[in-house]
Amino acid sequence: MLFSRTDKTRMISPDDALPGRPGRSFSVPSTHAVLGTSIEGPFPAGIETALFGLGCFWGAERLFWELEGVYTTSVGYAGGYTLNPTYEEVCSGKTGHAEVVQVAFDPAKISYADLLKVFFEAHDPTQGMRQQNDVGTQYRSAIYVTEEQRSIAEAVTADYDRELRARGMGPITTEIADVPAYYLAEEYHQQYLHKVPNGYCGLKGTGVSCVIDFGARVP
Repeated sequence: MLFSRTDKTRMISPDDALPGRPGRSFSVPSTHAVLGTSIEGPFPAGIETALFGLGCFWGAERLFWELEGVYTTSVGYAGGYTLNPTYEEVCSGKTGHAEVVQVAFDPAKISYADLLKVFFEAHDPTQGMRQQNDVGTQYRSAIYVTEEQRSIAEAVTADYDRELRARGMGPITTEIADVPAYYLAEEYHQQYLHKVPNGYCGLKGTGVSCVIDFGARVP
């Protein structure tokens, strides 16, 4: 029987995490319910991917699939230790994973910096291991980056952090780390708010704009 941890805001250690399994234990759809594109790679030439955690992934995914230049989106789990986790396991706080959205996009139509702007303005990156009423390590703010994306993510984060502090808010707690293993979530989570239009969405931003204006620093 799977039990939740008492303090789900404390990151579990690799030694204490659930072991998981060698392969996916459930089915996932092959096609995006809104965009009609594949939710799993390999993607067409020229399409890049970004990976964001900003709380409950249901509302987060909808933000990105609505953007011009986004090829496809999916939701899943990343940044933890358990192999091929299930939603129940992630919710227990015993896998170390965050709920994340993978965004496959055409950089000729929308830039990575533009995606970061949407990411930061859609949630409160100062809340640590929670978003609003959603509490636990799975709801932490996270940006998982490629080598090329890291400098852009760090620059945008630093500038937005200064803006938030100037408004009297706390420091940004967003985790910035190399892209880890990404595990797709169960079928019913994919494009959830398309299937359940009035479903739960716990996203709430700070109300502070994230201004992208770095000149030569952001290609």
